[in-house]
Amino acid sequence: MIRAKNIVLGVSGGIAAYKSCEIVSSLVKLGAGVDVIMTANAEHFVTPLTFETLSGRQVVRGMFEERKEFDVRHVSLAKKADILVVAPATADVIAKFARGIADDMLSTVWLAAKCPRMVCPAMNTGMYEDAATAENLAILRERGVLVVEPGTGRLACGDSGKGRMAEPRDIVAAILDAIAPRRDYEGRTLLVTAGATEEKVDAVRYLTNRSSGKMGFAIAEAAAERGADVVLIAGRVEVPLPEGMREIVRVSSTEEMCREALRLFPGCDAAIMAAAPADYRPEEYSASKIKSETLTLRLVKNPDIAAALGRIKDGRKLVVFSAETDDLIKNARAKLAAKRADLAVANDVTREGAGFGADTNIISIIDAAGSVTDYPVMSKRRLADIILDRLAECYGP
Repeated sequence: MIRAKNIVLGVSGGIAAYKSCEIVSSLVKLGAGVDVIMTANAEHFVTPLTFETLSGRQVVRGMFEERKEFDVRHVSLAKKADILVVAPATADVIAKFARGIADDMLSTVWLAAKCPRMVCPAMNTGMYEDAATAENLAILRERGVLVVEPGTGRLACGDSGKGRMAEPRDIVAAILDAIAPRRDYEGRTLLVTAGATEEKVDAVRYLTNRSSGKMGFAIAEAAAERGADVVLIAGRVEVPLPEGMREIVRVSSTEEMCREALRLFPGCDAAIMAAAPADYRPEEYSASKIKSETLTLRLVKNPDIAAALGRIKDGRKLVVFSAETDDLIKNARAKLAAKRADLAVANDVTREGAGFGADTNIISIIDAAGSVTDYPVMSKRRLADIILDRLAECYGP
């Protein structure tokens, strides 16, 4: 998929530069051509010779280094790149990219590039969490730049927190997804639910939850990019509806979502239940606004959508989500069995980076045999592909 692709890898001055050697090696083994651009600070951590040996190409270092052939180097590199990746991307280079500063070869190529661009942040936790860095990354995301979220753990400075550059295998996977998307879901139809439901109390009030729809939409988009016909059922959401869907059905209440899911599931190969339907609804609804000093609501149980689909699976696959605050794996395993699901995606919504509305998530996936695989904090889009990878395994080789 990546053979004959040209990748320009920018390496800036951080301790994580040593990990970039593995990125180059992996890409070359996959058949890609790799040009490495090193900043002056990067050379304090890894020598250019290392990257030249791994890539088989001369490392680009300065704007005015002597060359045997003539071309406008920053333009020629930008034109040949199928993707420009910067790993590690320090706070300094991220700031340059966001503000349009071009004072070295890497930042100049960045501005000249018209191909997809990706940054892999790596820095101290305090620097990563600083408002300036957050703003700069937000600017890059708005411009369509792909951001491979850093991991959480012990840093080179001795601190512990978010800021470690993502592992090389995850960066390589993100590069593959960006320039050589898989089409392993062609011929399959997936039902995806997303967002929150609303349970009316009176003419102006309703009960709901904090689900934004981001995780469900990320799964729907990833599935469509991998060739699936996606039927999306969306409740209340806080983000724009995704493009490329075969059908989008809007619903309000849990009963409506259940009715549509039961209608659509027989025509699908699998269902991924990423929505957060309300478990309860008011027993009575007032067509007029309730005006009272006190209000007592009697709640009744809503239909269990995942369980309803589990009862009519008949060879189809079912993925359920289990958002928990306590006993994550225990509760997720119980849900997996009760719904007759093939996979359960569990996340502790109290953990930093995994809550409602965040662009990242932290999940564990439990299969039908009860085996648990934990995944670190990463973007919901990257996790969407991981979930689809695991679902594809359920179909066998």
